[in-house]
Amino acid sequence: MALAGIMTAAGAVLMWPGQPSGRLVKVYGDLAAAGRVAIIVPGADTTVETFEAGTKRPGGAARALLAEAARLAPGERLAVVAWLGYDAPPTLSLGAIIDDAAVEGAAELRRTVSDLRTRTTAPISLLCHSYGSVLCARAVPGLPVTDLAVFGSPGLGAPSAAALHTTPPAEAPGTDALPRPATRHATAGAALPSAHETSAATPSPLRVWAGLGENDWIRFVPKTKIGPLGFGTDPMSPGYGAHIFEVGRGGHSDYFRSGTPSLRNLALIALGHPERVTS
Repeated sequence: MALAGIMTAAGAVLMWPGQPSGRLVKVYGDLAAAGRVAIIVPGADTTVETFEAGTKRPGGAARALLAEAARLAPGERLAVVAWLGYDAPPTLSLGAIIDDAAVEGAAELRRTVSDLRTRTTAPISLLCHSYGSVLCARAVPGLPVTDLAVFGSPGLGAPSAAALHTTPPAEAPGTDALPRPATRHATAGAALPSAHETSAATPSPLRVWAGLGENDWIRFVPKTKIGPLGFGTDPMSPGYGAHIFEVGRGGHSDYFRSGTPSLRNLALIALGHPERVTS
């Protein structure tokens, strides 16, 4: 099924035919001209109604990331995709401690990345918060992305960073050959290049990053898995193999707040400057 694009003042809204009303995928910045692309994957309690509600939500986080990237590297072009392509569970629910929504969402995220790859050769990074990190860990094996940054994570299904490099999971039916949508970008006003006008970028080895705020309550959540409950290994643990990045004193929803080490480091990861990331 082809994606379609809707022009808005804030960015291009990407939609699939039959897409549930509770989902929203939005592009901020000039995707057609971008040198790098970041996808923000939010966690529990994210809805279409709260999508733009400050930096605690994906739309506001995308705008904050663009502003920070422009401050750190004025000559570089970043596009950000704020991705609510799944049904995020409520925090206080059984759905938030099992991976059902993450499994379904992972297939949709892989669809989005595959579609983006047909229209840009820019390196892609995944920035995944809380329950969104569980979803990203499910989606990332085999994807053509350079970086996976997880923060405020309740644990990842993969036992180590190395395990995230393994063979990708089976694709959902119909996701292995995605047609090109007639999407246009709101800011640039120019049609995105077609698949035959771009070539797939050669994947680089995946860099895995992990961060946790000093006042993030999720540090007290046991990082274990008992039957269907829980998500397993803490990506912050010394033996996991992730690159730990500095976050600061923020709480669970403060990672994209202006002036924080977390926002600075996430922008540097998105821009492809790992050597400037602080730990």
